[in-house]
Formats: sequence, C-alpha cells, structure tokens
Amino acid sequence: MPTTGRPSRFLVTCEHGGNRVPAPYRALFASHQALLRSHRGYDPGALRLARELAASLGAPTVLATTSRLLIDLNRSPGHPRLYSEVTRPLPLAAREEIMARYYLPYRQRVERQVGTLLEQGFRVVHLSSHSFTPVLDEQERNADVGFLYDPTRETERVFCLHWIAALRQRLPDIRLRRNYPYAGRSDGLCTWLRRRHPGNLYLGVELEVNQRHATAGGTPWQTLRRSIVSALVEAAEMLDAHEVGLNGHPHAAA
Repeated sequence: MPTTGRPSRFLVTCEHGGNRVPAPYRALFASHQALLRSHRGYDPGALRLARELAASLGAPTVLATTSRLLIDLNRSPGHPRLYSEVTRPLPLAAREEIMARYYLPYRQRVERQVGTLLEQGFRVVHLSSHSFTPVLDEQERNADVGFLYDPTRETERVFCLHWIAALRQRLPDIRLRRNYPYAGRSDGLCTWLRRRHPGNLYLGVELEVNQRHATAGGTPWQTLRRSIVSALVEAAEMLDAHEVGLNGHPHAAA
C-alpha cells in the first residue's frame, strides 16, 4: 500500500445530531412533532458519540443539530431525499434559502476543515457519526455497529478492519458489520469528499450505531461508547505507526 509519510489527523462530523427546527420554519413543522422525535428527525446517540470520539483524539468537529427533515446535510444537491416530505413542497425560492442558510455553510465548514488539515501536512481521517433505527419497513436490522467505507480504497478498508478487530476484542458478542445497513459508496458526505481527495490523503468512514443502545441508555450504552472510542484510539495508533497495510490485515468477520 502506498504511504504518504504524513501523520494522520482526525476530523469528526455529525450531520444528524439533533431535531431542532429554526424559528422561521416552526409553524411548518407544527403538525409533525412525532416525526421530528422519530429516527426520521435525527440520529439518537450520534451527537454524544461524535463528541466523545473527537475528545479521545483531540480532533476538530463540525456538528449539526438542525433536523434532517429541514434539509439532509448528508445528501448531495439534487438527491431526491435532500428535502423531506415537509419541505419538498415548498416553492423553489424557499428551498434555495434553506440550502443557502443551513446546508451550504455546514458542508463548506467541513470542506474547509479537510482542506486546512491537508495544507498543514496531515492525512485526514474523517469520521461521520450516525445511528440507525433498529427496524425499518418491518425488517429488523441485524447489527449493533456498522462501518461504512469504500472497499476500493485500501487504506479505508484496512483501517476499518483494525477498528472492528479492536472493538470485537473488547465486546466479543457484539454484532459488527461492514457497509451495513447502507453501502459505504452510496450518496453521503464521505462519498462527496472522496471524489475530491485521493485515498492516500483522505479517509472517510461513516460510523452507524444501532439506536436501540442509545434509547435503552444506562451502563450498556456507556460501555458500548467507551469501547468504540478505545478501539478507535487503538486503530488510530496502528494507522500512524504505518502498521495498516504493512504488517498484514487483521481478520474481521463482517
């Protein structure tokens, strides 16, 4: 695997961290309070985990607490689900204003952070913190934690294998899956940034945690978060020591 000679620096983002609705749009959502509280409105647990991941590595963050039902910060412009059923019927001018006020500033902050770290001589490891609903369309999702990455980008793939292996050592019974419950190459902020930066300079990994853990709370949720964070630190140390791709690949079942 080609190496850059650059030390790694992490960036942590959270696109669906809250279900806040800005004041100008609260009337629009007045009859959608249940929807806002559901997994459609935000990713429970993702914001807290994002902050803990960043704190563990001294990483900069870009965090959003505006509901994805206003505009989805993890979708590309033109994506059919960029706007929700609440905002999609708005006139074009109103949707463009939402994009200009809430979407573009967030995406530009992330892009600036990546650019700054690259200019400073780092390799960027971008972690995007998310969570997923345990049941979708009456089908149970059979995973506790998912790691989304582009399998054609070797450094991303092997980094995730190390992270998975380290997490499984800490929690042997946990269900860990790669590119689940979504494909790592599907539309998203990491995919958007991969198109702009080569794989030896930018790693984009979307972490997906089953929301049942955050909903249940308590000691098991705290243990899971601590284990994810400590496993990340171990994987990060391997990456900066140039062990990823050089000293063999760990075996981590999907």
